[in-house]
Amino acid sequence: MLEKAIVLGCSAIGAGLAMIAGIGPGIGEGYAVGKACEAIGRQPECKGQVTSTMLLGCAVAETTGIYGFIVALILLFVNPFIGKLG
Repeated sequence: MLEKAIVLGCSAIGAGLAMIAGIGPGIGEGYAVGKACEAIGRQPECKGQVTSTMLLGCAVAETTGIYGFIVALILLFVNPFIGKLG
């Protein structure tokens, strides 16, 4: 019984640490949008190209946060480590 409590506690800590992965994409996307606004302000005729490139980059950056979220959900609700206890 103590082993199960330890595994559940460590899984909760691991899920919390996995959610820290959402900080990076948030900072990166904010920086990218700021630079895109600067680029559009300097050359307004490139608005379409800058916007599409920025959106593609933000979508790729967001996958890191989504992977961290999925890992956290797996650790909290599926918890594959409970089955390893013998």
